[in-house]
Amino acid sequence: MAFDSSQTVAVLGAGSWGSALAILVSEHFQKVILVGRDPEQIAEINAFHTNRNYLPKIKLPTNIEATTDYNEVAEAALILSVLPTSATREGAEALKKVGIKANVPVVSCAKGIERNTGRRMSEIIAELLPENPIAVLSGPNHAEEVSAKMATCAVVGCSDEELAADLQSVFTANYFRTYTSDDIAGIELGGALKNVFAIAAGIVAGIGLGDNAIAALVTRGLTEMTRLGVALGGRQETFSGLSGIGDLMATCYSPHSRNNRVGKALGSGETLQEATDRLGMVAEGVPNTLSIYEAARKAGIETPLIDAVYQVLYEDKPAQEALVELLTREPKPEHVD
Repeated sequence: MAFDSSQTVAVLGAGSWGSALAILVSEHFQKVILVGRDPEQIAEINAFHTNRNYLPKIKLPTNIEATTDYNEVAEAALILSVLPTSATREGAEALKKVGIKANVPVVSCAKGIERNTGRRMSEIIAELLPENPIAVLSGPNHAEEVSAKMATCAVVGCSDEELAADLQSVFTANYFRTYTSDDIAGIELGGALKNVFAIAAGIVAGIGLGDNAIAALVTRGLTEMTRLGVALGGRQETFSGLSGIGDLMATCYSPHSRNNRVGKALGSGETLQEATDRLGMVAEGVPNTLSIYEAARKAGIETPLIDAVYQVLYEDKPAQEALVELLTREPKPEHVD
């Protein structure tokens, strides 16, 4: 299906990434509905075209309208789900309740997997909206840079080649280049798994170690990401692309990364509660570490880095002790798991 500029796009989630994507798609559509929870935030967006808590330096286009009412998205021609992973199921249920049309594509833009079920976000949406076409968007995409229209690349995952091409056009601008793939699982798993390694990289930086240690962590993190990602249904080559190593590098090195900032706080001696309170926003890697650790155990995959982050976050293991244990594991060849 081809999209028309006169149609309406709905973006679920008025945080930094939801707002950044609303800005991007507003270049192609006359009206974008941004759905949030906080009435004060919604009032600010509509009155002043700003979202200061999330994107303090950015002015939102006037064709973006904000609301807390899911009924307003019932006639949208395209829906982007940019909710936290913990709220994705609730958002899909709300879409089902308002009765969106069966041919309306829903694009999952969240990065994580559901605890206990191990389901990816697209699987949750497809479960609740089985008649709607589903796609995913991922890559090394910091909202702060996308909203400022700085050069960015991403990948759209979709099993329908024609829809993938249409979505590629929607997510294209002179500062935003999009590729396509049919490996939805690999794209989503790369986006979810990199969150854990971003926390690990932050911990290493917070302890005060140098570039050598972080480079080693990112390299071994890619190996671990690929091993677990393939076991969970992704294709190996996807993890060497934008949603794999691309996103991994961006989050492990950038000060924009919430997960990296939480890790730095932990490495410098703060508790998890202190680190998350200071951040003031959702760091998906914290709950994702728990769900990914559980998924790795169920799959029987060796994940020493994920295990170490899990122990720091959920077993109160000192970060320095976890690092020493990683470095003193039994020696092995580089390319043998």
